[in-house]
Amino acid sequence: MERVPILRIGDVLLVSIQIDLQDHIALQLQDDLSQRIVDTGAKGVLIDISALEIVDSFVGRMISTTAAVSRVLDAETVVVGMQPAVAITLVELGLTLQGVRTALDVDRGLALLAQRTGGAATLLAQDDDQPGD
Repeated sequence: MERVPILRIGDVLLVSIQIDLQDHIALQLQDDLSQRIVDTGAKGVLIDISALEIVDSFVGRMISTTAAVSRVLDAETVVVGMQPAVAITLVELGLTLQGVRTALDVDRGLALLAQRTGGAATLLAQDDDQPGD
């Protein structure tokens, strides 16, 4: 079975979804991510969905549920890279993604997490502010 990789950057877990999320893959991601939050003590989760062109109601609910589970496990979730068509579809489906913060890109998502978590997110956000970048 395919799995979505989960990378650790300090106290943030980065999930970059580069494949179409079939229902069983989405459920496996939710389980894997919950376990990684517990195992690592991560304070932030960044979910990059920039490669997704279509999100159905199941995947939308999975993102919302993942954010709720992360919150219970003391980790803030930020979804980044949402395509306009995906945003329109989620609104049309009536999915508000309660409790899910969003940002346009990974850099902005890390900056949002830096406000909550400190740690690696803060260091990465500060590195972007250095002259010569």
